[in-house]
Amino acid sequence: MCKGVPHSHVYRILRSGEVRVNKGRVKADYRLQLGDQVRVPPVRVAQREQGGVNAAAPAREFPVVFEDDAVLVIDKPAGVAVHGGSGVSFGVIEQLRRARPQAKFLELAHRLDRETSGLLIVGKKRSALVRLQDDFREGSMGKRYFALVKGRWLNQTQHIRNPLYKYLIENGERRVRVDPEGKPAHSIVRLVRRWQTGQGYFSLVEVELKTGRTHQIRVHLTNAGFPLLGDDKYGDFALNKELQRLGLKRMFLHAARLEMTHPATGEVMSLEAPLPPELSEFLRRLDIHDKKDYGEAV
Repeated sequence: MCKGVPHSHVYRILRSGEVRVNKGRVKADYRLQLGDQVRVPPVRVAQREQGGVNAAAPAREFPVVFEDDAVLVIDKPAGVAVHGGSGVSFGVIEQLRRARPQAKFLELAHRLDRETSGLLIVGKKRSALVRLQDDFREGSMGKRYFALVKGRWLNQTQHIRNPLYKYLIENGERRVRVDPEGKPAHSIVRLVRRWQTGQGYFSLVEVELKTGRTHQIRVHLTNAGFPLLGDDKYGDFALNKELQRLGLKRMFLHAARLEMTHPATGEVMSLEAPLPPELSEFLRRLDIHDKKDYGEAV
């Protein structure tokens, strides 16, 4: 019914109580049962051209890490939203549909923040999509990110278990904070390397997600006292501005590794996406300006 309607709008009408199940309000995570009666308010569906794609979305292919009849895994660049909505006309999924008009089914299995680069999974069959989404929901999908943070990270391995609560600020933008009333969230942070420069200490960490909450890595690290470099929502804004002059013009967060069970064959797969050139170059510059290499590479 809502093909072409931004997910943000769907969630908004759920929060406002306009969607009713058996004449009552429901949350977004409610699972429909046989016999449920669902009332959906009228929604404006985007005009779509033949082939089922938005006319405004330019065709674009992205670097393919893996593809077969059921699954497509791409290496998403930073600065591209995964889908349209919330002020964004189109995203990865709309561009892929435009570039592949013959594809009968292309749907996102999960999300990445707009400024996060790296591995993104797209289902090419509904059966595959459902299995992939179940794996994400159950926490059986292995997701690892590289993040560069401000500060001197000490522990080789550290578990962060802080509940996260979503809320809206005055301009309607979504934010997340650590809050006892939030949903459980679990991140495992492993030290990769540290630098000391004229701008202070920096640490490269690998973050393994055991849950997939909105902005989880960004909020967990900031709450721990180690804001993500380039983060325009939760980061150190003065430092970010200074680092832009040194060449870091984006958030340093990259979905680098993915361990998944193929939804059709059951094969356990391990996929990787290397750091983009702009992030690798910034690490090289840190090496040049490093006053003392502590040698914590692991």
